[in-house]
Amino acid sequence: MKRVLAVMLTVLLAAGLLFGCGRGDRVKKNGFGLYYLNRDKTELVKVPYEIQSEEMEEQISEVLGKLVSPDADAEDYYTPFKKGVKIEQAVIDGKQVQVHFNKKYSSLKSSDEVLLRASVVKTLVQISGVSYVSFFVGGEPLMGADNNPIGLMRGEDFVQNIGSSLHSYETVTLTLYFANKNGDKLVEETVSNVRYNTNISMDRLILEQLLKGPASSDAYPTVPQNVKILSVSTKDQVCYVNFDKELLNVKTNVKPEVLIYSIVNSITAGGSTSQVQISINGESNINFGESVKLDKPLSRNLDIVEGEEKE
Repeated sequence: MKRVLAVMLTVLLAAGLLFGCGRGDRVKKNGFGLYYLNRDKTELVKVPYEIQSEEMEEQISEVLGKLVSPDADAEDYYTPFKKGVKIEQAVIDGKQVQVHFNKKYSSLKSSDEVLLRASVVKTLVQISGVSYVSFFVGGEPLMGADNNPIGLMRGEDFVQNIGSSLHSYETVTLTLYFANKNGDKLVEETVSNVRYNTNISMDRLILEQLLKGPASSDAYPTVPQNVKILSVSTKDQVCYVNFDKELLNVKTNVKPEVLIYSIVNSITAGGSTSQVQISINGESNINFGESVKLDKPLSRNLDIVEGEEKE
């Protein structure tokens, strides 16, 4: 259950930080460290740190305060927080920490923004009980370059050497599944030389390409471009995808199971997961199109692919 803590730690009061609450455990036993900017302020460096607090909310307050205000004698690393950028509130909601920034965050250069985001996320997910971090700016979810919410973030969503790879691009070949002409089967389409920023997860890249639609005239779109991807995350070989409510308002001749399995088959074909859990506005205990249950993770379905024979 989500609730906001009214108590502020003294060390954070000067930085203008207000934090939420929750029940926590000790930090994960994996060599805790705070992620700061290096001497040149171009990359992140992990600086060993021993947390003093016991409860989750206090640990979050403590480490965020240290990120804002490093030790005065620090010479080889710097805070990723630019002047005027402040955390107004941090709320614990289950395994997620929602970090709320003031509107000054929006004025950050893209390079500074990614470094700050990576610093906060990679630091917080080391705390036991914290699996995901989401950002809000001025009360609204942080949006990506594609005008979709960034959503839930994990430490592994950011490359290890975040600075040198900030503007690193690679190309990849993807296998995507779209609808056939009748909308009752899937057709496979291979998309070559897809150029992408290495800071984006492969699962999100696949979804973004799926929303763009097929290149072949023999294939038809399944998920309309106006549907927003609220979040993409992975845990225990399951990819969790959360769409906005527009997915429920889709008007198309494509059968519900074809639409859903275009998502599932595309992700499992090119990502690192074997199942996909789809939710809409955070709710998965629903039927899509009254025929496809979304209450459990779904596995790849080749029986619905045109030309594929049943095993």
